[in-house]
Amino acid sequence: MAETKQIELSNRLFILAIVLISAIAISYVVGVVLNIISLPVFQPREITITGTGKIYVVPDIATVDISMVNTGNEKSDIPLMIQKNADDMNALIDHLKDLAGIEEKDIKTTQYSLEPQYNWTEDEGRFFTGYEVTNTILVTIRDFTKIGDVLSMATTDRHPDSIGNISFGIEYPEKAKQEAREKAIEQAKAKAESIAKSAGLRLGRVLNVYDSNSYYYDAAYEKSSGGGSSVPSPEIQPGQSEITANVSVVYRIR
Repeated sequence: MAETKQIELSNRLFILAIVLISAIAISYVVGVVLNIISLPVFQPREITITGTGKIYVVPDIATVDISMVNTGNEKSDIPLMIQKNADDMNALIDHLKDLAGIEEKDIKTTQYSLEPQYNWTEDEGRFFTGYEVTNTILVTIRDFTKIGDVLSMATTDRHPDSIGNISFGIEYPEKAKQEAREKAIEQAKAKAESIAKSAGLRLGRVLNVYDSNSYYYDAAYEKSSGGGSSVPSPEIQPGQSEITANVSVVYRIR
């Protein structure tokens, strides 16, 4: 009788163990199923492609820096230096307006400074040499046939001390930049289609477009030095300006 009860107890414990194991297994399976159900039905995959677009346009403005520099040895020379500098620059501006047809709005002062000057030698070290007044204007030239006249006038009219680089550019470059940007997007699309085809994927819709940068490169006329009245008017060729746009396009792929 005792042996029979022991067997029944063992059977009950075995059944209980089976039930507990089954419950744990069912609980695990239910958890996995719930996790799968909770995942999004569609996980989008993305690809980012860069594209570059370039166009070339003929510049419509030219700019040149012209500087007048006057020096003096003593502090007492400063008023005369300032006056002479102003007289020389005003005379040049009058000639630019009257003889070269430059409008007042196209002449802009970009620098005016009065500074002490120093030199250095091994024997004396750093030492004071005098004062310097610098007056620089930026001249915008819209009629390119006047470029040579402006340069010749600047190099002979009271001898300006510096003529900076002539730069050619586009006054309103946004339209050209937009064209370059459209080319960049077209290139990115072609690259994306090629990559998707090679990888056996399908290209979906555009998710985003990032405009990395847009800029234009100007042709430039090298720095010219002053000269006498016999200096001929140089022939300046503006050439073309390169406008570049870079974009990054994000596509959905399937």
